[in-house]
Amino acid sequence: MDLKAVIFDLDGTLIDSMGIWADVDVEFLEKRGITPPKNIFLEIDSGNSFAEVAKYFKNRFDLPETVEEIMREWVNMVESHYENKIKLKDGVKKLLEYLNQQNIRLAVGTSNNKELTGKVLKSNSILEYFDAIVTGCQAERGKPHPDIFLRVSERLGIKPKNCLVIEDVLVGVEAAKNARMSVYAIDDPHAREHKAEIITKADFFASSFYQILEKIRDTIENK
Repeated sequence: MDLKAVIFDLDGTLIDSMGIWADVDVEFLEKRGITPPKNIFLEIDSGNSFAEVAKYFKNRFDLPETVEEIMREWVNMVESHYENKIKLKDGVKKLLEYLNQQNIRLAVGTSNNKELTGKVLKSNSILEYFDAIVTGCQAERGKPHPDIFLRVSERLGIKPKNCLVIEDVLVGVEAAKNARMSVYAIDDPHAREHKAEIITKADFFASSFYQILEKIRDTIENK
């Protein structure tokens, strides 16, 4: 692989945030007197864009609010967490620093909201590392479709074959493959249900970012 760019997913990959969204789903429904289904978080495709999930909730629970109103309430519910509490996964900063030193272009391709993405990257002092950020609202289709990653590739001006994606969930791994990019998967507790399939489909599976750093270092030094 002639590596020229690394594209990171956000939630569950760069940051530990998936548990917060499960809590938000429950709180959002309970405020409306709706008993949350036991597996509501599992019902939602983890690759869906922010707007797609809001539309799903509106239709699934026959909500009177518009999709835009649902999204705004969710942002209001979690923005303080993204701005003040959610932290990077261990080893992320070291990997970003190394890639920056190697002149590898960096980007984020996430299904999340643009506002929340910016807040959490800035609060963790890594926003300046990224040359491009594409969120769910900027792509026609969510993961496992390749749209988000292909949009990042276009913005960077780098061919998909020279891009490496780092993801945590199965639909993200599939989206990268559908974009004809290489993909390394990082272990995340909220994706364990599909762990075996993730390992099979990813080009490399790691339990930590330190393992990914070593793998990329070997790739670059042995090029």
